[in-house]
Amino acid sequence: MKSSRLISIVLLLQAKERMTADELAEELEVSVRTIYRDIDSLHAAGIPLYAEAGHFGGYRLVGGYRTRLTGLNTGEAEALLLSSITGPATDLGLGPALAAAQLKLEAALPPDVVAQASRMRSKFHFDPVGWYTELDDIPHLAQVADAVWQSRSLNVLYRRWREPQEVRRRIDPWGLVLKAGTWYVVAGPGPRTYRVDQILELAIDDPFTPPEAFDLPEFWRRNQEQFLARIYQDEAVVRLSADGVAHLSGALARACAATGTEEPDGWIQARLPIESVEDALREFLPLGADIEVLEPNDLRARLTETARALSTLYASGR
Repeated sequence: MKSSRLISIVLLLQAKERMTADELAEELEVSVRTIYRDIDSLHAAGIPLYAEAGHFGGYRLVGGYRTRLTGLNTGEAEALLLSSITGPATDLGLGPALAAAQLKLEAALPPDVVAQASRMRSKFHFDPVGWYTELDDIPHLAQVADAVWQSRSLNVLYRRWREPQEVRRRIDPWGLVLKAGTWYVVAGPGPRTYRVDQILELAIDDPFTPPEAFDLPEFWRRNQEQFLARIYQDEAVVRLSADGVAHLSGALARACAATGTEEPDGWIQARLPIESVEDALREFLPLGADIEVLEPNDLRARLTETARALSTLYASGR
């Protein structure tokens, strides 16, 4: 434990250049007295540390000193190398930088750790795009990413689903999100969410100041909740076989798990969110005889009509 902490102190000082004993103690969750003992141990080991007194004082490494010892165990190295698999970084135009960073990481790791981590990387491949989905060309993604990083406004020609379909907007890009193979830019004013592949034209504009309090992951989580609440404004009471339950996914699977109760025949009765009768018809038909709709009556009637039409069609022998 102590050796790991000593390595952490050296790496923290490499990353932040100067830290006080109080800051190190808070970062490593130990007492200041423990930090003093650790500093003495590092001195004894020949690590070129020196202390500066005063308001802006603290511990520093002698200028130019770098250690090749990373302190990474095999699991941590595997996680880092797996995270470097090409995909989103290449989409953002960071492929060469990612490759260079990977080489530097591998050069700093012990050979046995590199070998084990590389074997793991050879056995995993990440493909975030769903089946039956074509890879879209996203010509402006790298520019949007650069604008996000540099906090530069964008003048865009954007294609939306309603009329007028093509609109010109000036947006302040606050962040990028990759969701199920699709890139979105979250931008002010608003903020609002735009699909990057629907940006037809783009021009970089003046710098802007992003809001300090904006939390991208929290915004995206709330945005998804609000989206689902908007589209799923009704519900259906259904019975499902075991196979029917197994074929549910997303919001339907979560609702089934939360509301489902097992009946004597082994089927599950649950309340599932639906957007509309038409959408529910399209979602439930693929389940065939593994689902029975009890409510609403109009959805049950539409499924009955469809089943009769299919029976007539196939009974005709054409």
